[in-house]
Amino acid sequence: MIDGFADISLAQLALIAGTALLTSLIGGIAGYGTGALMPLVLVPIVGPEPVVPIISLAALFTNSGRAAAFRHVVDWRKALIVLVAAVPTCALGAWGYTLLTGRGALIVIGGMLILSVPLRRLMRQRGLELSHRGLAAASFAWGPLAGGTVGAGIILLSLLMAAGLEGAAVVATDAVISIAIGLTKFAVFGIAGAVDAKVIAVAVLIGAVTFPGAFLAKALVARLPLHLHTALLDVVVIAGGAVMIFNAFLR
Repeated sequence: MIDGFADISLAQLALIAGTALLTSLIGGIAGYGTGALMPLVLVPIVGPEPVVPIISLAALFTNSGRAAAFRHVVDWRKALIVLVAAVPTCALGAWGYTLLTGRGALIVIGGMLILSVPLRRLMRQRGLELSHRGLAAASFAWGPLAGGTVGAGIILLSLLMAAGLEGAAVVATDAVISIAIGLTKFAVFGIAGAVDAKVIAVAVLIGAVTFPGAFLAKALVARLPLHLHTALLDVVVIAGGAVMIFNAFLR
């Protein structure tokens, strides 16, 4: 495990841990944040290629804490519908990611971050409503994005809300789905040889910090206005995605 930190300074480790704690609080309140914000810190430190494998493994810790904190409001039927439809295409998306170069990974991650904001807003504005069959179809199409990018969790939240979930039930059900999706991605990345000591070490660091963050978020969920931090998060996500794409063409 220590070998995985060999080329990462203490200051960089502290930055990763601090950002992970912040994003776990945001994610526990809004249902997303870790996948959208962590790449902004990870890419300059570890490079673009390991980012999706790192976040996929770390998400197992993050979402386990979130699922435990909000377990009483999980909609298990909708979670099963999403997983049956999305897991096969998620595996294909994860495999496709392993074929990308450093520039390709930056463009895919950055592009997904930028697109996630207007997609979420558009779905909310149009008041999209999904039946169980519609949720399954949308989840099938969402699977490749979940497998090959970060930040696709924002779309999943919109799908769950469109299927009738509200409040903490959205956060809880999203967490259960994300655990299974994370396991799928990690298995594919492991088979493809995209998981090494650095990926495991950084992911465990993030996971160790984010697990308790879900319980802190639960205490804040009734006190913090969501519209303020959502607007700020959107700005950061778009700006970060643009920076990644810009850097891709400088490589």
